[in-house]
Amino acid sequence: MFFTLVLIFVVIGAQATQFLDRNLAYRSPFANAPHLIALTHLQLSHNTKSLVKRFESAALTRRQTQDASPFKDEHYFTFYGGNFSNAQVVWSGGVNFTHNVASGDPFDTSVLLWTRAQAVSPTDSTALPDQSVPVCVSYKIYSNPELSGSPADSGSAFTSYDVDWTLKVEATGLEPDTKYWFQFADCTNPTSVSPIGATRTFAEPNTPADKVNGGKPMTFAVFSCSQFQAGWFNAYGVAAQNSSADVFIHLGDYIYETTGDGASIGRVALGRELATIKDYRQRLGQYRTDASLVANNGWKAGSSDSNDTEIGCSFSESGACFTDRKLAAIRAYHEWMPIRQVTADDKLRIWRNFQIGKLIDLTMLDTRNYDRDITDLGYNTVVDTLKDDEDRSIMGAEQEQWFYDTLSESKKRHAVWRIVGLLSTDNKSSSVSLSREDPDAWDGYRKNRGRVFDHLSNNGISNTIILAGDSHDNWVSDLARPNDTSYDELSGNGAFGVEFGGTAVTSPSSFGAGISPADADVLSRVFVAENAELQWSEGSFRGFFTITVAPETLNATFYGMSNISAHFYRLYTKVRKGSLTCFNVANANLDHLEIANFVVKAGENKLSRPVAGGSVTAGIIKAALNSSTTASVTSTSASASASVVTSAASTTVSASVASSG
Repeated sequence: MFFTLVLIFVVIGAQATQFLDRNLAYRSPFANAPHLIALTHLQLSHNTKSLVKRFESAALTRRQTQDASPFKDEHYFTFYGGNFSNAQVVWSGGVNFTHNVASGDPFDTSVLLWTRAQAVSPTDSTALPDQSVPVCVSYKIYSNPELSGSPADSGSAFTSYDVDWTLKVEATGLEPDTKYWFQFADCTNPTSVSPIGATRTFAEPNTPADKVNGGKPMTFAVFSCSQFQAGWFNAYGVAAQNSSADVFIHLGDYIYETTGDGASIGRVALGRELATIKDYRQRLGQYRTDASLVANNGWKAGSSDSNDTEIGCSFSESGACFTDRKLAAIRAYHEWMPIRQVTADDKLRIWRNFQIGKLIDLTMLDTRNYDRDITDLGYNTVVDTLKDDEDRSIMGAEQEQWFYDTLSESKKRHAVWRIVGLLSTDNKSSSVSLSREDPDAWDGYRKNRGRVFDHLSNNGISNTIILAGDSHDNWVSDLARPNDTSYDELSGNGAFGVEFGGTAVTSPSSFGAGISPADADVLSRVFVAENAELQWSEGSFRGFFTITVAPETLNATFYGMSNISAHFYRLYTKVRKGSLTCFNVANANLDHLEIANFVVKAGENKLSRPVAGGSVTAGIIKAALNSSTTASVTSTSASASASVVTSAASTTVSASVASSG
């Protein structure tokens, strides 16, 4: 059938792979790493030269069976110029942008753009391309939401079955500290377009702090631990529609490898416990069907964390079950996430730093995968005896030294704030009486934690803010050494920074799944009383928090979702062939409430007193233990104060950064 293929010219030499190479997903997880291929006996990235040869071979075969004359019309060059120089044929039967658009990892002059463009059958046909025929997708990025005038950057790239039809490109030559809007299109049919996404670049590193973001405070929304079967991702929708966040940060556990039981709330995880590349792709795709991710574009990049379990070993051809599984997870991760590969051959490295003018150094660490010393997984409890070893590291020696160098360089370049994103809470000393010690987090790497604190205090590095996740609960602390008598919990004197630990988007509370605010407060009261530096604890609500950063102050606002087990449904009607059909369409449940607000003043290195202004809507603050008043919190009052939002779904996607979880 002539309508299914477009014939294009072949360019010999280096240009032959340029459009495949432009799609960064083909590099996942490693490119140019022959020593790793030799070590693992696995192909760690796609050989685009080999793919081009495959495409050419398919084209020659099709020439023998199809008349190419209809494709000699000049309109191909009118539409595309020389964009189709790397293959003889591309699919022209249709494209479906199945999972909207996204963007991530902005620099001052570039940002990553992402979509998924799956080939579909033409009208009245079941034809689909074979594995040797790619799809061509064009992109344009503009400085206005109407997409008018000349684009700031544009281009084309190929995608195919090889990368699950995902497409990730880098828009370059952009202006610093600027908002942009972008859209993808089917090269063979420019009227077939994706939704419009919004993104931004960061300020140039030398921009004065008071000029960053046009002189306005800059807001980041922070998430972690989103489990599909545990509830709806309403937090993403609230952040997208009800906060002023410019950038979304996901600290990790973006997907879960287990299936669980979400049938009662309509959240059944597809497939099995994740093991193969197919499994990971399916799970990532399902997570991105959530209404708050698709309709509101509220999702942001994160990572998956996999365990080595029996169910995942039956597929393992190499016999190295965990290695195969981890490589499959990382490959799918880089296909589906708008995240940069920092170094192609550096042990899955994703730790990196963003210099946002002189206002912020945003440092993203990997405290889960990158070279950390063996952790306690429940069955190897002997590891607990190693928690005080001098050389033990939660991030590996190379990353740890890089972290110290980055902090020092940030001070040297006179950045105001040092904001550090990591998955594990850093400063929450666990309550022995409640068995809260976590050897899989910083409790199992005590000397490493001490070295971080020593570097901050010994080098006079101020205005350090830790963003943490993983615990599935809310925690806010002054940064101070455990049992340090020079730290005063009432005034905050003796602290050298602040940690904000956020709850999960949906994953169950570590206080107990479905625990009520009142019951959670019983535990929080003990935690706050037993840990001097811990100033607030809350264990019932699922949600997220924001930080709003200005040269003089940093404000943190914690949000709780009123109900993650339900969506709103709107009734729609449609007339077809003379009959009236009624149907429901799910919309994100955006009921929420602000449960606590905190302030940090530049140069003070502690939470401003009175902490949280002296009161919170949920949880327990230390001030409540030291006065006759208590923090007001009941599930009834919390629900009553939530605001109901029914605004139309947004197509905006903010820029994102991510760390491993």
